[in-house]
Amino acid sequence: MTSYELDPVERLLAERACKRVILELVRRLDLGEPSTVSELFTPDGVWEWPYDGRRIEGREALRAYFGGRPADRLSRRMCTNILVTLDSPRTASATTYFATYRVDGYTDGTLVPPRLPANIGHYEDTFRKVEGAWLLATRTLVLPFGGPTGRVEAGAADRF
Repeated sequence: MTSYELDPVERLLAERACKRVILELVRRLDLGEPSTVSELFTPDGVWEWPYDGRRIEGREALRAYFGGRPADRLSRRMCTNILVTLDSPRTASATTYFATYRVDGYTDGTLVPPRLPANIGHYEDTFRKVEGAWLLATRTLVLPFGGPTGRVEAGAADRF
């Protein structure tokens, strides 16, 4: 891994800005409006999952993809070990480990009994600085542990 030589404060600010994009993406997916995730990507940004050949390219396609998730899906992503590396004054890369807890069939106010994560893996990201803002250029999902999304059973919260 290389790291571009910058003033230490400039490096820290750039790394923090990239990390903020990663955390904001997760917040928007789990707690906000998923379709707005597209705003965190460059206009030609790409999200891909090589395992099944999925590749979504461009903000409009990203908006439609993330906005099309089921309305009754409840998810929480736990992200850790975020390592950002500056490659140049305008480009960076990052690796982020994650675990995703997710169910479909969720109704607001329902308490879902604890369960195992649906997915565990890591993201490989690249960033570009565009008009003074750091944005995702690519996000590649690496998923060594994954399974189907569970469904909340009727009355599940009553048994908790």
